[in-house]
Amino acid sequence: MSLRGTGQGGPLRRMGEVVEVLGSAGFLSPRFLRTLVPAMRKFGTSTATGIHAGALRDPGGTALIDEDGGMTFAELDRSTNAIARALAAAGVKPGDGVGLFARNHRGFVQAQVALDKLGANTLLLNTAFAAPQLKEVCAREETRVILYDEEFAPIVEGGAAEHAHFVTYAESDVPHPTLDELAASHDDSDLEAPAQQGRVTVLTSGTTGTPKGAQRTLKRQGIDTFVGLFGRMPLRTGTRTFIVAPTFHSWGGFHLMVGAQLGCTLCLRRRFDPEGTLAAIHELKPQVLVVVPVMMQRILDLGPDVIGRYDTSSLELVCASGSALPGEMALRWMDAFGDNVYNFYGSTEVAQASIATPDELRAAPGTAGRPPRGTTVRILDDQGHEVPTGTTGRIFVANDNQFDGYTGGGNKEIIDGLMSSGDVGHFDGNGLLFVDGRDDDMIVSGGENVFPREVEDLLSDHEDVVEVAVMGIPDDEFGQRLKGFVVLGEGATADEASLKDYVKSNLARYKVPREIVFLEELPRNPTGKVLKRELR
Repeated sequence: MSLRGTGQGGPLRRMGEVVEVLGSAGFLSPRFLRTLVPAMRKFGTSTATGIHAGALRDPGGTALIDEDGGMTFAELDRSTNAIARALAAAGVKPGDGVGLFARNHRGFVQAQVALDKLGANTLLLNTAFAAPQLKEVCAREETRVILYDEEFAPIVEGGAAEHAHFVTYAESDVPHPTLDELAASHDDSDLEAPAQQGRVTVLTSGTTGTPKGAQRTLKRQGIDTFVGLFGRMPLRTGTRTFIVAPTFHSWGGFHLMVGAQLGCTLCLRRRFDPEGTLAAIHELKPQVLVVVPVMMQRILDLGPDVIGRYDTSSLELVCASGSALPGEMALRWMDAFGDNVYNFYGSTEVAQASIATPDELRAAPGTAGRPPRGTTVRILDDQGHEVPTGTTGRIFVANDNQFDGYTGGGNKEIIDGLMSSGDVGHFDGNGLLFVDGRDDDMIVSGGENVFPREVEDLLSDHEDVVEVAVMGIPDDEFGQRLKGFVVLGEGATADEASLKDYVKSNLARYKVPREIVFLEELPRNPTGKVLKRELR
C-alpha cells in the first residue's frame, strides 16, 4: 500500500512520543509555557506570539540580529506595538489587506509582527516583481496599503502609487513615513487581542505563469503538527537561526514564525551572498541554517579553499526546501559541512508532506524522506486509486496546515480529504518517498511516459555539470521530446554528444534529450526554482 503516515500506536505510546519530542525541543519547560500560552491566546499561531512571549520571558534576550545590529525581545515587542497603533491610526483595520514588499531584515519582521497584532491580512510580495506584476497582484488581492523597502520605490510608484505607503528599510531620506518614525511617534504599551486573527497570503512561485495567492489563516495548530515537525527536524528553543531563504516565501516565512515561537535569535541578511553567508555563520555561530538548494550549490561552488577559511562547526541543522534537492548535492554538502541536512518536501498549498533526515539522505540520496506525525501521504493513479509500492503516481497529502484556497478562487484537487501536491512520486520498499517530477511536466514521447526530473537528476550527477534543467517541447514526429539546458563547471570538457551518451548509458534510449543547450546560468526566481517559461 502507498499510504504513509506517522503517529501510529496506542494512546500511551502516542502520549509518550508527545512528551519526548516536545520535551527535547524545550516546549515543556514551565517557564516557556507560562509565557507562550497567554501570548498564543492573544495572537494565535503567528510570529507576534513568539515575540510577545519572548518579551514576557526574557525581555533583554536577543530576538534578532541583522546588518544593523541586534534587537532585544522587549525592543521588538514594544516597537511593533507602536507600529501597529500607527498603522491603525492610518486606517488599517483587522481583516484589511496590506502588502509587504521587503527583503530579510528587521523591518520585515517588525512589519509582519505589527500586522499580526492588528489582525490585518498580510500579502507577502516577491522582491523580483516588476511594476506591472505588482499592480496586477495588488488589484487581485484588494491591497490598499504597501510596506516596502526604499529600493523598490520606483516599482511601487509604477504599480501601486495610489496606495498608502510606509517604508520598511531606507538608507536615505524618503517621502513616506518609515517604521522607525512610526515606532517613535506612538504609544508602545501592550495591545489587546485583535478582533479577528489575520491571514497570510503567500504567492506561489509562478515558474510557469502568473503567481497565485495562496491564503492561510493563522489558526491554532494541533499538537500533532509540532510533534511531527520536531520529531523529524529537531528544532529547539533558544537557538540561533540564520534564515537565508527569502522570508516572503513560505519556507523562510515558516522558519520566521516557528523560530519566533521557539524564542530563537533570528539572524538575517538583506541579500544572499555565498561567501558572505559563510562569514556570517563564522561570526554569529548559528545552530540552524535555513536555505533553498540553489544557495547550497552556490556555497559549494566556492570550493574547499574558500570554504575552509570559515568556521561553520556551529551548524547542527541545515534545513533545505523550496525546490528539489539533488541527492548528489546533499552528499557533497554533508561531506563538506557534516551530516546536518534536513530536506523538507511540501508546497505553499499542502504545507508539510515529508522530511528526510541526514541518515536517510546518506542511505538513499535524493529521497524526500518520510511524512511526519500528523501528515498522511498517498500515491494515487489517475482514477484516484492507490498504487503499489515502487509505482509512480500522483502525490496527495493531508494535514492540519493546508492552505484555505486561492484568493482568486479555486483550490488544489482533493480526493478523500487529501490534497494534490502537484507532483508525482513513489515510495520505495523502506517507506521513503521520492519525488519524480511535476505531474504537469510528464511528457509522452513516441508513446512512452517520460519525467524530466529523472534525466535532470542523472545529469546533475555528471562531474562537469553544475546546473541542469530538462523539459518537454513539441515534436512533429514523436509528439513531444526532451530538451536539456546545462551549465558547465569551470574547465569542463563535456559536450552535447558526451552528455547524450552519458544519459543513454544510464537510462532508456527514449529518455535521451534530442537537444542539449549550454548556458552560462539558468533563469531562477528568488527561491531558486528554475523559470521554465523563460527557457521555453
